[in-house]
Amino acid sequence: MNKFIPTIISRPQSSNIMNIMVPIIAVLLTLLTGSIIFSLMGFSPLFALHTFFISPISNAYGVSELLVKATPLALIAIGLAFCFKNNIYNIGAEGQLTMGAIFGGGIGIYFHDTNGFWLLPLMIIGGAIGGALWGMIPALLKTKFNTNEILTSLMLVYVALLILDYLVVGPWKDPQGYSFPKTKPFSESGRMPLLFSGLRVHFGLIITLILIFFSWFIFSKTIFGFQLKVSGFSPTAARYAGFNQNTLVYLAFAICGAFAGIAGLSEVSGPIGLLYRDISPNYGFTAIIVAFLGRLHPIGIVFASLIIALTYLGAEDAQLFMQIPAAVGFVFQGLILFYLLGAELLVNFKLEFSK
Repeated sequence: MNKFIPTIISRPQSSNIMNIMVPIIAVLLTLLTGSIIFSLMGFSPLFALHTFFISPISNAYGVSELLVKATPLALIAIGLAFCFKNNIYNIGAEGQLTMGAIFGGGIGIYFHDTNGFWLLPLMIIGGAIGGALWGMIPALLKTKFNTNEILTSLMLVYVALLILDYLVVGPWKDPQGYSFPKTKPFSESGRMPLLFSGLRVHFGLIITLILIFFSWFIFSKTIFGFQLKVSGFSPTAARYAGFNQNTLVYLAFAICGAFAGIAGLSEVSGPIGLLYRDISPNYGFTAIIVAFLGRLHPIGIVFASLIIALTYLGAEDAQLFMQIPAAVGFVFQGLILFYLLGAELLVNFKLEFSK
């Protein structure tokens, strides 16, 4: 009896149209799967999807909250694109975000009773430096000792979180905070200005849009962006072309860390206004999905950040109106990543059965 063995074979050339369609297919399949899940839970799919994706942005406040959550996601994701384009898998953006919040927030705490136009720019610079320095650690370990950047960057996330935990329950704890693990609030000069009265969207959105445009310019118009692409596609070709691979690793990690650090500082100086334990609902990890869903392109990342930010808001509304756990938002994020990777595989490879 003949046996047929499945074999995955690389396609000679992937379709450009299908490459563009991959994120759209992933989102549509996620919506379809979500409808099935809600049906099995006893909810009307139309009601559930409306509650999850339409209701949260049905008014101006909801749109502003969408922008508040999309801002750090987009900023971290565009930073991750510098690493991913160079075939470097930085999984530690959450730690770099935390260290940016610590460095920049520490300046705000030190000058908590000071007002001046210089304070917020100084905090932003501190956040960028903190994130960049934390990102340089796995870069150093990779270039000097050939360690796996996935493991080192991921482990440093938990080190950063423990440092933050130590600070907010120890030396930086607010003596008038009724024993809550939080710091003194920043002064008014250390807070991100609000863009619209009565809404929480803040100046961090403007910073993010500027840095996204800056990244697009680097990727499209500079030799550094070209080197990142070549090095990511073929390290051997990059070496023959004379590109310094170690320099590219350091620069990619530094830029990614700086962007994540600014996102962390924007989060604590914008909606929060102080430091405490849970400053981020896993923005650093979720931004990985945003980066790939946006195809590592600045414009794609903007749209992807809005879609993923909507899952956070939808989970809150679903918990309120449908009495289901807010963790359902992470289910949708996981489904998008699953279908994204599956569609990516089928676009670039095909399955053949041979005897």
